[in-house]
Amino acid sequence: MNTTTEPEGSTVHNFDAINYVATDALPREAEQSHRLHEPEWRLTDIDPITGHDIDDLSGKPYIVDDNVVMYFESEETRQAYRDTPIDHPFHLIDNPYEDGEAEG
Repeated sequence: MNTTTEPEGSTVHNFDAINYVATDALPREAEQSHRLHEPEWRLTDIDPITGHDIDDLSGKPYIVDDNVVMYFESEETRQAYRDTPIDHPFHLIDNPYEDGEAEG
């Protein structure tokens, strides 16, 4: 009969060991990843301009961008989204240099 027991507070995993092999599953691995079953299309029912939820999507204007379908409350918000420039360049008001020198 072996009566040797681990002393209380002993190290269970010695991560510093050169030949350490993790044999226990991490908590995040206990369940299968949901990313394996992501839909091919993502639908957004929140207007990106107003931030309001859209209850009834039928007849609402939308834009398809790759695999995302974005719905809008009105044609005006859809057009406002389309008119938004892709890049938003801005100049620092208090920086007199145009070459992007960092301040401070």
